[in-house]
Amino acid sequence: MRVAVVDVGSNTIRLLVAEPTGSGVKSVLERKALVGLGAEVALSGSIPPAKIEEASAAVAAFTAEAREVGCARLSVVVASPGRQAGNATELVARLDRAAGQRVQVLSRDEEARLAWEGALSRCEGFDGSVAVCDVGGGSTQIAFGLAGHEPVWLRSIDVGSLRLTARLAPDDPPGKKAIAAAAAEVQRELDGHPIPLPMRALAVGGSARAVRKLVGKSLGESELSKAIRVLAKKPNAAVAADFGIDPLRARTMAAGAVVLAELQRRLGVPLEVVPGGLREGVALSLVAQQSAA
Repeated sequence: MRVAVVDVGSNTIRLLVAEPTGSGVKSVLERKALVGLGAEVALSGSIPPAKIEEASAAVAAFTAEAREVGCARLSVVVASPGRQAGNATELVARLDRAAGQRVQVLSRDEEARLAWEGALSRCEGFDGSVAVCDVGGGSTQIAFGLAGHEPVWLRSIDVGSLRLTARLAPDDPPGKKAIAAAAAEVQRELDGHPIPLPMRALAVGGSARAVRKLVGKSLGESELSKAIRVLAKKPNAAVAADFGIDPLRARTMAAGAVVLAELQRRLGVPLEVVPGGLREGVALSLVAQQSAA
């Protein structure tokens, strides 16, 4: 049995086709389109018609491919663009038509919980307290709880790699002054959300995966400081070429690293970059629905 998830995020639209395994789901097919809806929201508050059409074309292509490979269930979820854009209703209506079904705008708590479920499904053999951090383009999700149980603390904060880049660090490279401004913004946003201290912290999402290519999958204070120093002064094209990163992703990496660094400082343990996350969490729910049908 195959299920499919199309995830419409601030930076990227992604397709995951997955099959159930004994402990979770495994990827069969993945696609992505870097559309950058969140940059427009950060600058003007709304998404221009051309960007809505670009997103709709990606969703139409991905849903058609999912159906062609025989997925039993398909879900199209919209993350922060569906909550933050002034014309979110227009975006969702257009995506409904493109997908040929109703899309789901995730609430803040839903987005954090699904990232938790997807991350924990790929991390067996641990039963202590854990935090899951998902730094997206337009928002950052944090979940805390005991492994093997539902999370007991969820937050989604309107600070993300693409949003920060568009507003505070648009230059290439961004430079120390812009990095300092971004760090101050992240600190202000997180100050109202004291995070419980975990035994272990997991990082999922595109920002964490990209930073891992620079400094490794364990993101402690020294690794993240190194990443920020490199990204503050190295042009995006050089980052992309040297580390095998998509050029559009390279543009938002410095801001993403700043968010990860502040999260790591507050959590007090290194962030472990793990596979799984929001899409895997949605896929798990689709598998459960199909099994119960």
